[in-house]
Amino acid sequence: MPNAMSNDQPSNEGLPRRILLTGCSGTLGALLRPWLRARVDYLRISDLVPPSLALQPNEEFVACELSDREGMLRLLDGVDAVVHMGGGGNEFDADVTLQANVIGTFNLYHAALEKGVRRIVLASTNHATGYYPVGTAVTADMPVRPDSLYAVSKCFGETLSRYFFDRHGIETLAIRIGSCRVRPTFKRELTTWISHDDFLHAVERGLVAPGLGHAIIYGVSQTRSGWWRDDDSARIGYRPRDSAEDFRAEVEARGDTYPDGHSMRVWQGGTFTEYDYRKPQPPKPRP
Repeated sequence: MPNAMSNDQPSNEGLPRRILLTGCSGTLGALLRPWLRARVDYLRISDLVPPSLALQPNEEFVACELSDREGMLRLLDGVDAVVHMGGGGNEFDADVTLQANVIGTFNLYHAALEKGVRRIVLASTNHATGYYPVGTAVTADMPVRPDSLYAVSKCFGETLSRYFFDRHGIETLAIRIGSCRVRPTFKRELTTWISHDDFLHAVERGLVAPGLGHAIIYGVSQTRSGWWRDDDSARIGYRPRDSAEDFRAEVEARGDTYPDGHSMRVWQGGTFTEYDYRKPQPPKPRP
């Protein structure tokens, strides 16, 4: 069932009026772009790949490498908040991962500090705790157990954002995004799935929640087989309305073909625990 965030009449209450969206040409960026555009006065979008859809009157596209510190200073000039979806998104090029997700995230926060930007919504990943066993109840304040170099880079972003809040007062919501799909399609996603509407709701809370401070939440919709618990969701008002249970019978009827001992049965990170940054290869399905 779609939640209230899909209402045709967008609510602008409390939203920053000038927002930068990085990673605008990626899957999540493309989802966020029209939602943000309908709610703000000015939306600056950025990526290395220009967006496929034409710019609207209140949009500006600026191509920028996250690893370009001077470029990032220009990119954040004049905006009130950042929704940061940009970065290296797989395990198969260590240089891209380190440049975009480590150097690039530092450049983002440095530019925010220099330009007076006080709030950032940061794309993290559930793979930050991917080496916890399946079935373990994990909270956001437990030690990270990243399942890949990609996940390590996202843990760096979370730690960096904590420093920039404690030292410089820049507020951040880091969302450990689960499987953001139209619907869950296999068994693991009954636990990790977040609907598009719930994802937009999480981003909205990161932009408007009063007293945000530094918060980490798991981006997941309702499910009775959940692994993750966090107090920050309640504190900032993230209340997922969609549920993986609506799809459970359909998904479970397909069966689970993974044998005992397979990474999908053992680790919360699933097949990410099988990746090796030293051995470039095509991404496997069902991460």
